[in-house]
Amino acid sequence: MSFDRSIKIAPSILSADFANFGQEIRAVEDQGADWVHVDVMDGHFVPNITFGPATCKAIRPHIRGVMDVHLMISPVDAYIDAFAQSGADFITAHLEAGPHIHRTLQAIRATGAKAGLALNPGTPVEAAKGLLDDVDLVCIMTVNPGFGGQKFIHSQIEKVRALRAMIGDRPVHIEIDGGVDPTTAPLVAEAGADVLVAGSAVFKGGSVSNSTPYGDNIRAIRAAAEAALR
Repeated sequence: MSFDRSIKIAPSILSADFANFGQEIRAVEDQGADWVHVDVMDGHFVPNITFGPATCKAIRPHIRGVMDVHLMISPVDAYIDAFAQSGADFITAHLEAGPHIHRTLQAIRATGAKAGLALNPGTPVEAAKGLLDDVDLVCIMTVNPGFGGQKFIHSQIEKVRALRAMIGDRPVHIEIDGGVDPTTAPLVAEAGADVLVAGSAVFKGGSVSNSTPYGDNIRAIRAAAEAALR
């Protein structure tokens, strides 16, 4: 998997039709999605319960590109192997989810998956500084984790800008998760983000029988983000 900083749109299946995951995934990829984002929630670290390794394994054959698995769970380490074996390309853990995040990142990379580090809105970006050589992606949460459809927290834009400066020339993606749409995408893209997770903003207005709105939504987000880089 080669590294590049071009804008990548990663629809979150949290906003997809749960009864038709395979068709929904094929639809968004056919309509231009770059990655597929899977939000894993445990009802403990965050106030919601979503998917486990079995779901990831079931949808993996439907994903032609990157499966980006975001673990909003605590503890994390005991489940890393299961998610890696399910076919995850990226596994992201929260800095706040356990006492030994460096060990967690090492464990993710040991499986052959790419390691991601997520930071909640209340966590200062400086907390990631000593970990940048041990990650392949840093996810800045622009909502509080736990539910889709929340309002974008604008104070996180400066966190993205500071993170981009800290990363320098390291091959580390900056991912944004929460409230991404055509109005917020250019703000975070200009600040340095390259992976934009969007749930309701991608899936709104469409269905597996009419996926054209998915493509329109993806193209609108991408165009807005790319325009900010010109």
